[in-house]
Amino acid sequence: MTVPILDLTRSFGEIRADVFAAMERIFDAQSFILGKEVKTFEEHCDSYLELPEGSSVGCASGTDALLLALMACDIHEGDEVITTPFTFFATSGTIARLGAVPVFADVDPSTYNIKIDDALSKVTSKTRAFLPVHLFGQMAPIEGAVKEFHERGVLTIEDTAQAFGATRLADGELMRAGAVGDVGCYSFFPTKNLGGCGDGGLVVTRNSERAERLRRLRVHGSGTTYYHDEIGINSRLDALQAAILDIKLKRLETWNEERRKIADYYRLLFKTNGINEFITAPVELDGNYHIYHQYVVRVKSKRDELMEFLNAEGFAVRVYYPLPLHLQPCFSYLGYKKGDFPVSEQLADEVLALPVFPGLKESEQEALVSKMKEFFRK
Repeated sequence: MTVPILDLTRSFGEIRADVFAAMERIFDAQSFILGKEVKTFEEHCDSYLELPEGSSVGCASGTDALLLALMACDIHEGDEVITTPFTFFATSGTIARLGAVPVFADVDPSTYNIKIDDALSKVTSKTRAFLPVHLFGQMAPIEGAVKEFHERGVLTIEDTAQAFGATRLADGELMRAGAVGDVGCYSFFPTKNLGGCGDGGLVVTRNSERAERLRRLRVHGSGTTYYHDEIGINSRLDALQAAILDIKLKRLETWNEERRKIADYYRLLFKTNGINEFITAPVELDGNYHIYHQYVVRVKSKRDELMEFLNAEGFAVRVYYPLPLHLQPCFSYLGYKKGDFPVSEQLADEVLALPVFPGLKESEQEALVSKMKEFFRK
């Protein structure tokens, strides 16, 4: 048996006819950039995320979403932005691209998300933004921190690239990932829970003036064609991506729920196969609705050997992320060293992502976990 880490073809059958109808409509209209399709999708995102009309701004990628958000929050050279070292590169790369300084805080060993207390302790007179990541599909508990950061003059920009559709219930209030802080950033890379057929992204904000600024920034800072209020970038969501994403948005809840059932079945299989002493399943924080963009376990020993064994047996598994950002060569100028963020460094040595996607069969999960048992018991 061969099981991929991700197979998009299995869910595509559900939407194939709708996707090709949308493509035909767009090609007939010959309108490919922004326009009606993008506006409709943005409106549907406003509704889904329970945001005021006009809050959602489509852009060309999740990386651009982060960059645009930082620009709209006036992050400049020398400003400090507090974030996590255990995530994808773009989170800190966009900060550095503007000449600002990524300031890292360690993560929680159970959820893999940034530790709020550590983040608050990093605030200085130069801190301008807090950039938490809702990693692998689970929200970080930032609701209380947003207010504390505001009191210190610090904005919150949520990196929600992996968590479109994740929610958190705290103090009787249901919060949606990306809609808690000042700005939320999403990625529609094809592998995401809500993914297009190419790159795409979204920035959201409840602040109407900031939303209008984001719309200018994504078209070179132009409010009126050929008249530029400030220097922006070229980051427009195209009509094809918007139309396909709009089709998928209608099925997102169903697909996310399927991912959750897959996660539950993994936990059951770990128990029935007696391998919980060797691995730690991902923890879902109380009140969270985890959408499992990735299903990431911790392997207590011989992680790399297990990965090599499973890949050789036809079961695709992967490491996210093998080297924390504070130890990346390109960030050596920040002066961090090994040992500065021990939890992130330990996770980098232990985490392993297992297949999780709509259409994954129970028999495939059973075969994979059986092979894991074989490895640990040999």
